Amino acid sequence: MIQIGDTLVSLDLIEAYFLCDLAQCKGVCCVEGDSGAPLDKSEIAQLEKALPIIWDDLSPEAQAIINKQGVAYIDCEGDIVTSIVNGKDCVFTCYDSDGTCKCAIEKAYRAGKLSFYKPVSCHLYPVRVAQYKDFRAVNYDRWKICKAAELLGRKEALPLYKFLKEPLIRKFGQKWYEELSLVAEEWIKQKEEEAGEL
Repeated sequence: MIQIGDTLVSLDLIEAYFLCDLAQCKGVCCVEGDSGAPLDKSEIAQLEKALPIIWDDLSPEAQAIINKQGVAYIDCEGDIVTSIVNGKDCVFTCYDSDGTCKCAIEKAYRAGKLSFYKPVSCHLYPVRVAQYKDFRAVNYDRWKICKAAELLGRKEALPLYKFLKEPLIRKFGQKWYEELSLVAEEWIKQKEEEAGEL
């Protein structure tokens, strides 16, 4: 683990390679899982504000869930998360003609219709941030659905922390990211030197 300010960062962010391969995974991270995407309280208002713009992109089932319980709920662990459909899809999912799952919020953002990109936990995925009393833990949530992304990341030699530069800066700030980058460079240099001595 690396400590930066009040965060403890897993070395996986430096050592693992990652590059989303949407053609392979079809966006299944927005479907699979035990509950919706974690939300900051402030993001609920942003999601509600986006509804009139993205409403027609949402499935009738998602619209019914939102009408019934809203854009978010509290899951079994006590976290605020996006509402989900049939215990699977996030209510904000929409599908391309080839069956690729995408985010209706991000789609509207990219079309210039929204200023809100998407919840920061979605932007950060596959990294998850857990809040504890005195610190935040920043971990790589490694699971089989992202195997194609790990393979592509390795092929392109793209470390996870570089793939997630934009959302990491969004969450923790530029200075925090610069410090992580310095630590990463030193860590990699040290590992290379150790390997050269063998």
